[in-house]
Amino acid sequence: MSRRTTPLTDELYDYYVEVSVRESDVHRRLREETGKLEDASMQISPEQGQFMTLFVGAMGARRALEVGTFTGYSALCIALGLPDDGELICLDIDEEWPSFGKRYWAEAGVARKIEFRAGPATDSLDALIAEGRAGDFDFVFLDADKENLEAYYERALRLVRPGGVIAVDNTLWDGKVADPSVYDPPTKAIRGFNATVIDDGRVQLSLVPIGDGLTLLRKK
Repeated sequence: MSRRTTPLTDELYDYYVEVSVRESDVHRRLREETGKLEDASMQISPEQGQFMTLFVGAMGARRALEVGTFTGYSALCIALGLPDDGELICLDIDEEWPSFGKRYWAEAGVARKIEFRAGPATDSLDALIAEGRAGDFDFVFLDADKENLEAYYERALRLVRPGGVIAVDNTLWDGKVADPSVYDPPTKAIRGFNATVIDDGRVQLSLVPIGDGLTLLRKK
């Protein structure tokens, strides 16, 4: 038995994926196409995507929101966890990258659940609030630029219902958050966010060490 999370060596990670990840052909092809891009590191891992599909389904989410869509792998995973009449609104400043995902969303049969909105995320989130969507979402996934993370989080808290969950990606940031010699703007922003939410009485939280760190925050 262990009193801490087991470190994943390369060999143990390969075993972990082998015995736990059920990646469909659609998922794999989207991930591999994304892997050819210069910014491929922004893509979530298949084990995290599978976890999110299971989590969204297990919590019975019907309405979800994603901030930072990239090529659409995470959106595919979230949408597959929603019921047939579920809704996922995806926000990204870029329209080119999500065009990858739209082809795969259609192939997987989830395109009808997904609405994509292009533009700065703070503007899009404010627009949703102005549309009367406050408290309307069951699940929110934050995976956009880190410098604006706390602004996204505050808006997400308004948009998610009591009992709903906000999932924040990259909160371990490849270990850089724990290295005091690293002080670039994204690392500083994530470090500050982590320090803020640990004392945020509005939520329950758990930082799950999957992928690059996934913090789950349940609104009280």
